[in-house]
Amino acid sequence: MYSSNCLKPLLIFPILATLCLLSTTTSTAQASTQCSEQFELMITNGNGRNKPKCQKLTTLKAEFGWTILKNKSIDIFFGARLDNDEGWLAWGVNPGKRPQMVGTRAIIGIKNPNGSLMVNTYNITSGTKLGCQLLPSELHDDNDVLFSNTKIFMNQTVVISATVTLPSEYNITDLHHVWQVGDKVDGNEPKMHPTTLQNVDSTETINLNTGEGHSVGQHRRHLRTVHGILNIVGWGTLLPMGVIVARYFRKFPFKSTYWFLAHIYIQIIGYTLGTIGWAIGLVLGHSSRYYTFRIHRILAIFIFTFTSLQMLALRLKPETKDEYRKYWDMYHHFLGYSLLALISVNIFQGIAILKPDKTWKWVYIGVLGALASITLVFEICTWVKFLKQKKMDKDAAKQQPGAPGGGGAPTGGGAPTGGGGAPTGGGGAPTGGGAPDGGLPL
Repeated sequence: MYSSNCLKPLLIFPILATLCLLSTTTSTAQASTQCSEQFELMITNGNGRNKPKCQKLTTLKAEFGWTILKNKSIDIFFGARLDNDEGWLAWGVNPGKRPQMVGTRAIIGIKNPNGSLMVNTYNITSGTKLGCQLLPSELHDDNDVLFSNTKIFMNQTVVISATVTLPSEYNITDLHHVWQVGDKVDGNEPKMHPTTLQNVDSTETINLNTGEGHSVGQHRRHLRTVHGILNIVGWGTLLPMGVIVARYFRKFPFKSTYWFLAHIYIQIIGYTLGTIGWAIGLVLGHSSRYYTFRIHRILAIFIFTFTSLQMLALRLKPETKDEYRKYWDMYHHFLGYSLLALISVNIFQGIAILKPDKTWKWVYIGVLGALASITLVFEICTWVKFLKQKKMDKDAAKQQPGAPGGGGAPTGGGAPTGGGGAPTGGGGAPTGGGAPDGGLPL
């Protein structure tokens, strides 16, 4: 009964982790449209007219403010943090059928290493995408976008502003706008920006009357969030829990009649969630035209392949009496523990790629810390009980004249066996009396 009660809080643990990640995602989405007080103060002081509409953009922690004027003119304010000694930020509009870098008419603010600031207008062409030099260009064509009253100012956040006059082909209720941030400059030339997901997804179609916007990458961002949550909960939380249940709830230190069912169900659910997350990752990788994350992808394929191999142990494991069973146990345990380590590494790499709210990283660190703490406590209990049982058996053997004495540790009775009483099997994992016959982990 006691061991069954110990299982209950362990099974609630992944639910708490899931709720924490979902609440973080929800709160981030709710707060995404609210500009910072500092940015609002900067654009209000710089405007001198009616208070601009303002909202945070979906990527790069950028903020955007605007006021609609007469004759298809708008006052725009765009701000982002440039944490390095040099860098640049850009905002522009695109007359094409969708928001994209090529064809954008932009205003770019530059922060030089000496602290000086400058702002110019640029025409982003296909040559820019190929790495050609990007230099200021005057946009004076009557059928082109006109930037006037351009300014740049800084107070922790760098803000560029301008009055933008749009030609007739532009529609302020369906305006394709693009923004970007880079960290390298050469005089008045902004150098290539990073190619992270945040940089690639920095486009949107916005209705300036209502402030509502939608982007091509919005659906992909939702899929990335689902991909991350499924893998953190499935592979990063449930699979290690299944190993803990199998190791510590069979006989030592707790004996539960439900350990095998709990182990199997936890592993199947964790594997299923992780596989769905992995499949979503493949879809995302296939749909991405501008970037690929080779290490993350290779590790994910390796993890899925060998985790699937581990799951085949449910049907293909050798019988307990087979003479090569102990070698299979060693391979199964070693591969399982290696996969758990790779899963943790790949989850951290995925978080670094996705760059969500920092809470994601700390939630997963908390998950690993809790699992490690539980494992440490149970391992200590295992050895304490084992050593006590060994001492009791020795004392009982001395009191029986015909019984074998000395250092024979109990075997088969639920205590760890092997050299010096240490748990044996794959890489220190218990076998026989400390682990399920089906082998573990995963």
